[in-house]
Amino acid sequence: MENSKQMRKWLDDMGLSHPLVIAGPCSAETEQQVMAIAHQLKDTDVNYYRAGIWKPRTRPGNFEGVGAIGLKWLQKVKAETGLKTATEVANKAHVDLALEHDIDLLWIGARSTVSPFIVQEIADALEGTDKIVLIKNPVNPDLSLWLGAVERLYSANIKNLGVIHRGFSTYQKTKYRNIPEWQLAIELQTRFPDLPLINDPSHITGRRDLIFDVSQTALDLNFDGLMIETHTDPDNAWSDAAQQVTPERLVQIMQDLRIRKESDEEAEYNSKLSNLRAQIDVIDNQLIEILGKRMQISDAIGGLKKQRNVAVLQTGRWNAILGSMILEGESHGLSEEFVLRMFKAIHQESINHQEKVIKS
Repeated sequence: MENSKQMRKWLDDMGLSHPLVIAGPCSAETEQQVMAIAHQLKDTDVNYYRAGIWKPRTRPGNFEGVGAIGLKWLQKVKAETGLKTATEVANKAHVDLALEHDIDLLWIGARSTVSPFIVQEIADALEGTDKIVLIKNPVNPDLSLWLGAVERLYSANIKNLGVIHRGFSTYQKTKYRNIPEWQLAIELQTRFPDLPLINDPSHITGRRDLIFDVSQTALDLNFDGLMIETHTDPDNAWSDAAQQVTPERLVQIMQDLRIRKESDEEAEYNSKLSNLRAQIDVIDNQLIEILGKRMQISDAIGGLKKQRNVAVLQTGRWNAILGSMILEGESHGLSEEFVLRMFKAIHQESINHQEKVIKS
């Protein structure tokens, strides 16, 4: 699969003056709920109305979707509001039913993307379709697995393709439900700059109060659109209540987001510069997070030294680290002077943390 302007034809043909917006409830719950949300979204920037029909839950016993009856509700949404419709498919049976009900856009979820068997089954069922098919990143940060799923669909003569970045699972406790790992999406974008790239801030954050910030970062990184879960009564939603926003809040988010102007004389320069600066911002935030984790380990080391009455400064260990990091830094184009200054600062902060623990 090679990059081609043809990859984004389906998106360019829409002639949008704003990023693509896919919005609607995490799950279709009742016909009344589906229709009420749709009618509130019909005169907004929303291009596709999304609703989960089959909901693969992490553990059994939770609400797993209304099933095929929900597809009829999506048909009614299109008939009454004119909104195009979208839902997730995870096997051939889902695909057949979605096509039978003329769903406009299908996406493959993160749990499905991890399995080449599932992706191939879906690709075979969709072979030659003119529907738009989007592929979410796998739950684990594996770019090859993500691209492999895209390639399987591309090989099935499915031309209207795109990808959804929804973050990656982690055992670590962070402010995000799924850590963004922006660099993977950036790498995918670098390899296939014309493959439409959509951000799913709802699943990245798991919290409605962070959706705007993640959406803005995605647009700053030149993403093509957003998928945001929207519900008239988010707190009482049957699934993923904490990450859904009201239609009113969605409209406000769309209004507040900064979108680059494309009419400036230096638009290309400004666009590239803004994108590169956004990448630096992402990496800087990751550096702070990593340094914070490093100091937490220093605190734990301080606790052990306090128990054993061991001195904070271990000169032999420090010299070994410094020598190793200078060599590692050189292999990444960093000067010895810079590495020395940086690690001396990190080492001093680590000593400060350990002394604080020992004196406490």
